[in-house]
Formats: sequence, C-alpha cells, structure tokens
Amino acid sequence: MLEGFVAPGGESRPLRLLRADLWEEWKAARPQAVRDWLDFSGFEPAPGRVALYPAAAGEPAGAVLILSDPPCLWDLASAAEALPARTFAVEDPDGSLSTEEIALGWALAAYRFTRYRRDDRPRPLLSLRPPEQARILAEAIFLARDLVNIPASDLGPAELAEAASDLARSFGAEIEILVGEELRARNFPAIWAVGRASARAPRLVDLRWGDPGHPRLTLVGKGVCFDTGGLDLKPAAAMRLMKKDMGGAALMLGLARAVMAAGLPVRLRLMVPAVENAVGGDAFRPGDVLATRKGLTVEVGNTDAEGRLILADALTEADSERPDLLLDAATLTGAARIALGPDLPVLFTPREELAEGLLAAGRDSAEPLWRLPLHAPYGRFIESRVADIDNSGAKPFAGAITAALFLQRFVEATANWAHLDIFAWNDEARPGRPRGGEASGLRPLFAYLERCFGAGKGNR
Repeated sequence: MLEGFVAPGGESRPLRLLRADLWEEWKAARPQAVRDWLDFSGFEPAPGRVALYPAAAGEPAGAVLILSDPPCLWDLASAAEALPARTFAVEDPDGSLSTEEIALGWALAAYRFTRYRRDDRPRPLLSLRPPEQARILAEAIFLARDLVNIPASDLGPAELAEAASDLARSFGAEIEILVGEELRARNFPAIWAVGRASARAPRLVDLRWGDPGHPRLTLVGKGVCFDTGGLDLKPAAAMRLMKKDMGGAALMLGLARAVMAAGLPVRLRLMVPAVENAVGGDAFRPGDVLATRKGLTVEVGNTDAEGRLILADALTEADSERPDLLLDAATLTGAARIALGPDLPVLFTPREELAEGLLAAGRDSAEPLWRLPLHAPYGRFIESRVADIDNSGAKPFAGAITAALFLQRFVEATANWAHLDIFAWNDEARPGRPRGGEASGLRPLFAYLERCFGAGKGNR
C-alpha cells in the first residue's frame, strides 16, 4: 500500500469534504460546544483550509476540508499537510471527488525524497485502500520526482540508463543501450557530439514493450544529466539547478511506467538520449557544423542549446517507424518559462485534434497545459548561412517556438506528434507539490493516452 494509507476498518476520525457555501449550514448543525470552538478559532472557510473540531476530552473529533470550486485532488493534499498525525476517513456525501482523486491527492502529499536524509516527521493517515489507478499514477510521479531530485554526481548518463533498465526488468520490456563510440558507429552523431567531452560517455536508451500488433506509441525524453552550457558556459546561478535538465527523460520514464503498469494496449517505444554537456578539450564548439541522423547539418550557434541536438537524432529514429503517436518532452528553453512561468508545460503540435485532446486532459486533471503556435515564418530565425539549420539563431525572439520548429524539422513522417517544453521543478512548496523535482505534465499525458488507447489487460 502507498505511504500515508491504512486499511479500512480500524479506528478513524471523519474528514468531511464541504463546499464553502455550505459551511454555515454544517456548523449550525453541530453541538453548541463545537460551534463555540469554531467561532473562537476564527476559522474562515477558504478553499484548501481545514478546521479541526474537538471531542469532550480535547482530542480532535474530526475535521472539515473546504473544497475548491471546482473541487480537485490538491484539496486532499492540503488536508494531508494540515492535519495532525491521526487516522482519518473521508466523508463525501455529495460525491465531490472520486476515490481516485482523493487517494492520489493524499498520496502526492506523502511524497518525501529521502535518499540523503531521513524524514521521520509524523504524518496523518487515511483509512482507504487506494484504487489501482491512483497507485499507478503516484508511483510513476514518484519515479520521475526521484530521478530529477538526484544530483548529477549520482545520476549521470549511465545511472539514467540503468533506471530505464530497471524499468524494463520490472515489466518484461526489451531494451538496448548504445554507449559512447557506438553512437557514432550507429549514426547518432549529434548525441555523440554533445556528450563526447564528458568523462561519462553518452548513451541512447531504446526500450520496447507490448504487442507489436497494437497501435504504436513512442515517447522521447531529453536526458541531459547536467548542463554546464558547454563552452558557452552558463553563469553560476543558471547552472545551480541543471541536475534537472534530464526532467524530460524523467517524465517519459514515469509515463512509460504508468503505461506498462496499466497494461495499455499499445506497442510502446521509449527513447532517451542521455548525455552530460561538459566543458573539456573535446567539447563541441560555437560555430561547429554537426551531422545528424537525418542527414541535415546543424550550425552550432550556441552550445547551450544542446537539448534539441540530442533530441534531433532520437526523433529522427522515432519518426522512421511512423508511430501512431509520438510525444517528446524536454526542459528545453528558458523562453517557455519566461512566457508561462513554472506551472504550465508548453505544448506544441501541428495537429488540431491532438492539441484539443491534450488540452482537455490537462483541464480535467487540474494540471493544465498551454499551447503555443508552431509559427512557421519564425523558421527564418534559425536559418544558417553555412548549414541546413542553426541550433539557436541570432535573434532573441520566440525562443520556445524556434526550438520547437527546430525539432519539427526532424519529424516529417509521423502525423501525430506533440512536443512539451517543461520546467520539471517546483520552485516553491505547495500542497502535494514539494519543492524539488516534478513530473510536469504526466497526469494529463496519461489521461490522454487512456482516452486514446483504452485501458486493457492484454500487455500485463
């Protein structure tokens, strides 16, 4: 069972879910002593707030959680972080939230990253057996969060590839990992070029799972385990969080885990180019012209725009199979964060139906995505005078869009492709979202996949 839960049947206190407009009515039905206590406490029924009310002996008899409008799983996360270390059972007579939302919100609030220090803080428990769907999503999100939180000293390309190998072993998937010079020999020259300066050899993870006769779903995640910026060195402040530059890979590993755990009837392929963008005598340079798997040449306008280079090779290979759906995710541009802040993953796709489906899944999940246009005329910003394309361009405009347009050049055969530019980090703590690594966009992506392919048991 997930952390934070106990099997139903034991002693527990009620946790009543209540809309703010019903607070006075609910309070009026309580005994006078409870009303006096609540009035004395000065409790205001704002969304996410919890009111404890006492029993005669002074112990809390129960609690009330004020719901958002509309209610969402983060309400339960708020309760989990506000309640004392006792056991509670949810009362939701209006059916405001599904059992899955209740369980997942509570589970996400229970997450702790404890690899380097213990966290023995007592926590409240929920008397509930989490539905399988909540468990699948929580474990997928925890995997992604853990991977992003591990520092680069302990998570380089080899360790990221090993995490994928562990996933393959858990679900009986096939996996191939190309290392170092194998990348150049097998025609993944851009991945090799970006990673060659590091003492830790670059890799390409290629995992396959499921019935080959099922619809083909391919996931690609950027795995830059640390990004110095290369010879276009980042300033110290910008480098501080670059352990999270493999957040796209972490997201896709988590999403692949959810797909396999749920037994979705797909032929899954997961590709992770894993590198460290290091400074060294063998580092690729500004002004270099790099070959790519597709045959396009790329002028290096900036060595700090390395993520799109490694994705180019992986997307070319993914596109060669013409999957039914191709999704990639990357912590790709600061421009996306300047435009939309840390909470909103940026969505790019040329397909209207795919965009509408993904955006709807985000709204329904209380984890919205936001679409930006693949504005083709901006392609002129990444033209090169000496190569087929420039990896950064000379103009400071529309950086997220030009990065997506760069990637689009490597996806020509696949009809349904979407690119997510994500932050993969919570820079402030909120209920259920502690400061640190985040699986940005995982829940809406998985919800969309379920709607597309249906939850089956054939691949279990």
